[in-house]
Amino acid sequence: MEVLLDYILTVQTLILVFVVVLLKTSIKFVPQNRAYVIERFGKFQSSREAGLNFIFPFIDRISADRSLKEQAVDVPEQSAITKDNISLSVDGVLYFRVLDAYKATYGVDDYVFAVTQLAQTTMRSELGKMELDKTFEERDVLNTNIVMAINDAAGPWGIQVLRYEIKDIVPPQSVMEAMEAQMKAERVKRAQILESEGDRQAAINRAEGQKASVVLAAEADKAEQVLRAEGEAKAIVAVATAQAEALRQVGQAAATEEGQKAIQLDLATKAIEAKHAIAKESSVVLLPDSSTEAASVVAQAMTIINQLNKA
Repeated sequence: MEVLLDYILTVQTLILVFVVVLLKTSIKFVPQNRAYVIERFGKFQSSREAGLNFIFPFIDRISADRSLKEQAVDVPEQSAITKDNISLSVDGVLYFRVLDAYKATYGVDDYVFAVTQLAQTTMRSELGKMELDKTFEERDVLNTNIVMAINDAAGPWGIQVLRYEIKDIVPPQSVMEAMEAQMKAERVKRAQILESEGDRQAAINRAEGQKASVVLAAEADKAEQVLRAEGEAKAIVAVATAQAEALRQVGQAAATEEGQKAIQLDLATKAIEAKHAIAKESSVVLLPDSSTEAASVVAQAMTIINQLNKA
């Protein structure tokens, strides 16, 4: 009886172990962003993605575990010849991801190696279409062309290339020296152009300053002449006004009896002074014809004044 119980216990233990092993081999938890390729009797059966999945134990097996994440692969340094026959050393980084786990498993033996080699050959082909200067100026265009070319070829592998970045483009040492000399000459040329532009602008500024100075001086001279002319005109008007006022006052005084006497006295005095001056300057002395010459001169002057007063 005890032997039978031990046998039954052993059988139950074996069945329990078998069930546990069966469940463990049939239940598969696929991680996020991964895909399992399942084969049944060596033939593709299905692709299982993230989550809980069941397979038939001992019949189905996982033939490949593919990551669906974006992957970055270094493209080794290689030599390439440009359109103008310049040898370059170029390397880069390739970013891609698996879209179809079935194609990535059965379409190519090693998709990472295949896409890396494709990137190298495509890079050499694209660089051969461009001249040396363009490879530095249009690097973005070169990267885009490489991505498009790789995607066209890698479609049957279930691979999508997201982007390609060139890390370094190294030309030969002689070309680098020539480029450095060219850049130095270009910098000297730009410095000379900037210096000449500065000199030209300074000359223009000086000429404009001199022009403005001449204009201001001319305007100041013109204003001074105008002010001087206005002052002289005002002075002439003032002198004429004063003379007119003096003549008017003399005329008013001459119309009186006292004024007539004053004029007679003044005329007689001036006549005597004139005779005296003539006698002093000349060696010939002219004596008057009569003793009443001064009185006659005064009488003649008074006659003229009376006629003016009547007029």
